[in-house]
Amino acid sequence: MEGSGEQPGPQPQHPGDHRIRDGDFVVLKREDVFKAVQVQRRKKVTFEKQWFYLDNVIGHSYGTTFEVTSGGSLQPKKKREEPTAETKEAGTDNRNIVDDGKSQKLTQDDIKALKDKGIKGEEIVQQLIENSTTFRDKTEFAQDKYIKKKKKKYEAIITVVKPSTRILSIMYYAREPGKINHMRYDTLAQMLTLGNIRAGNKMIVMETCAGLVLGAMMERMGGFGSIIQLYPGGGPVRAATTCFGFPKSFLNGLYEFPLNKVDSLLHGTFSAEMLSSEPKDSALVEESNGTLEEKQASEQENEDSMAEAPESNHPEDQETMETISQDPEHKGPKERGSKKDYIQEKQRRQEEQRKRHLEAAALLSERNADGLIVASRFHPTPLLLSLLDFVAPSRPFVVYCQYKEPLLECYTKLRERGGVINLRLSETWLRNYQVLPDRSHPKLLMSGGGGYLLSGFTVAMDNLKADTRLKSNASTLESQETEEPAAKKRKCPESDS
Repeated sequence: MEGSGEQPGPQPQHPGDHRIRDGDFVVLKREDVFKAVQVQRRKKVTFEKQWFYLDNVIGHSYGTTFEVTSGGSLQPKKKREEPTAETKEAGTDNRNIVDDGKSQKLTQDDIKALKDKGIKGEEIVQQLIENSTTFRDKTEFAQDKYIKKKKKKYEAIITVVKPSTRILSIMYYAREPGKINHMRYDTLAQMLTLGNIRAGNKMIVMETCAGLVLGAMMERMGGFGSIIQLYPGGGPVRAATTCFGFPKSFLNGLYEFPLNKVDSLLHGTFSAEMLSSEPKDSALVEESNGTLEEKQASEQENEDSMAEAPESNHPEDQETMETISQDPEHKGPKERGSKKDYIQEKQRRQEEQRKRHLEAAALLSERNADGLIVASRFHPTPLLLSLLDFVAPSRPFVVYCQYKEPLLECYTKLRERGGVINLRLSETWLRNYQVLPDRSHPKLLMSGGGGYLLSGFTVAMDNLKADTRLKSNASTLESQETEEPAAKKRKCPESDS
């Protein structure tokens, strides 16, 4: 067993493997910039104005740092010893340094010629330092800042890390915060803590954050328990969930249910016939024209503009859709047969989806969920008031909203409705610090806000008893008011004078 673990050749399929395999989802890191991609052979990846292939990362451990070489290949970067403080020549201050643009002897043409020769970025930075007339007059801190700036520009250093909730939430918040409703990563951590997300739970989630909240819950539950995702529209969006690269066993406990069928489920009018009509209608539309496939493909391309991962749970389904929509001219008998097979495969998957919907409806009908998470772009009040009926007593619920006013209205409605305790409306505050020797300080730029959270616990509520208690309390108050004697007037004694 020990000998087999040392060999990079065999690739075990268990999820705890720390080596990168073909088809894995990874996150590329360069300084503070992240990008999620899928490892595929001979697939060109563009990241921070650099293009390269990910063939050479296969077999290496997560966390390995690579350098982009000529031809777009990645080579593991060797550790280089930094010069000690004694060998550095530094000035006392920067008051005599004038930024006139003449301190650098190398021109842009010289730097371009060095790049064309295949010289590495590390050597280019070293030549820039040697040809700078003001570098030795700068202070030690200014020199470090100069070197860091030039390395960021000329050195193509990329680290391949394993996707996690923290990394993906930082990536989405930095690059496309609108897709996750401007939810900051510390706010997401608070949601997972307040919602008591743990293995074995039965959770309900309603989110429109590209599947980031769903992926964070699945990661914390570790494939144990069940999650029922309520989605608006035609289907759930799980672009961020796919970037996690969960094994197939994690998807067994994941269910989905359309949001527009929740009211019928609450009133007891839900039936299997309400779902059975949907696949037939969509299949007829697909058979008549290919507009639906083109629309779905364009939506998926928009969702995958940031994270190069297929949003759909079925990659082969997406490939078929792309071939049909991209080649409208070829309509031979072969393609007609493939299109018919595609429609049959689509109907089979829709039938499986309908069965999963029925299973989700059965789980919701038990009304014993262990928690509720809401993080959507819709108004939280009607969502929370209807979904709380599916949660068992003494269970937590958390609602996220980018703005405070909708949660204030939701807070008031919950207090009027009753059945909840420990209501708390909070906002997390975050500020990053630079921690370096002799120069640790708060960073100048900080986040203006990461959204608001409304959390609480459900309790058992008997409406009849509550009404009678309110009436009895009101009657006793009225009787006390009527029975209270009026104040007596005292007669002042008349004086004999």
